[in-house]
Amino acid sequence: MKTIVFLVSALLALSACATSQEKVTVTQKEFAQQMADRHGFDAAAITAWLNKAEHRDSIIEAMTRPAEGKPWHLYRKIFITNKRIKGGVSFFNTHRELLQRAYDEHGVDPVVITAIIGVETGYGANTGSYPVIDALKTLGFGYPRRADFFRKQLEEFFLMAREENLDPMQPKGSYAGAMGMPQFIPSSFRSYAIDFDADGKRNLWNNHADIIGSVANYFAVHGWHKDQPVARLLPAKPAGLQPGSRRGQKPNISPEQLKSAGISLGDSGENSGNTSIFELQQEKAAEYWLGFNNFYVITRYNHSNLYAMAVYQLSEEIRKASK
Repeated sequence: MKTIVFLVSALLALSACATSQEKVTVTQKEFAQQMADRHGFDAAAITAWLNKAEHRDSIIEAMTRPAEGKPWHLYRKIFITNKRIKGGVSFFNTHRELLQRAYDEHGVDPVVITAIIGVETGYGANTGSYPVIDALKTLGFGYPRRADFFRKQLEEFFLMAREENLDPMQPKGSYAGAMGMPQFIPSSFRSYAIDFDADGKRNLWNNHADIIGSVANYFAVHGWHKDQPVARLLPAKPAGLQPGSRRGQKPNISPEQLKSAGISLGDSGENSGNTSIFELQQEKAAEYWLGFNNFYVITRYNHSNLYAMAVYQLSEEIRKASK
């Protein structure tokens, strides 16, 4: 065990060293001018906001230790807890009418919407304490490995703040710049957040109508199939079919291939088209799952199969406890 801990520590140290030696090729001044040229911002105003924002080493450190690095049997314990299940039942019962409306208009299962919010922020208990501009400045100019992505999110954030009439210094979120109860990054906010209660604002921090409607809209746009299954546990590793190796792998196994491997979908899955097969590591052995289209859609929210399975299993626990 000590050897493993040492190796992991060494790898993280090497990773941090490599990151520090890489360089970000765009300066804050150049970014500010790009915002002026592309979107009509005042470059001096952008520069002033960035100068006020703080570079935070704790954000860089958090990026090196994501929960998705854990095996499934440890990852599951983070999210499938009695507290989170009870919280889900309470959220579901409190917002039953909004969840039903989201289902009626977008076709997305109310307990899956609930589970997303539960996994992301514990139903709003932890929406993040970092100023979003601090997170995006830190990662956009101080984390070369993904600097291009986070500078794009910083661009989207300034556009979002202008569209929503927000002070860019005020919104708070995660260390990666995700915001509100559903933890939308700025590009997702601009593309998928909706004003579900028609009050003229899109508020993902404390307006439950907008929060629920926006999660439903996100799934609907990404191809959620109404009343169709998400995943199914297989009794054993299927003969002749290899589990997919990619995170968020698009379903690529046809019903005919499953039948040839001796797997019958039955009534619950026969209308779901292609599936994927993935492996999850339990303490003593691996288990194998079929992922349907709706499982893939959950991975559009977060590409990790572990994340999608946590959402699915939490949703099923909430469903059982709500009856």
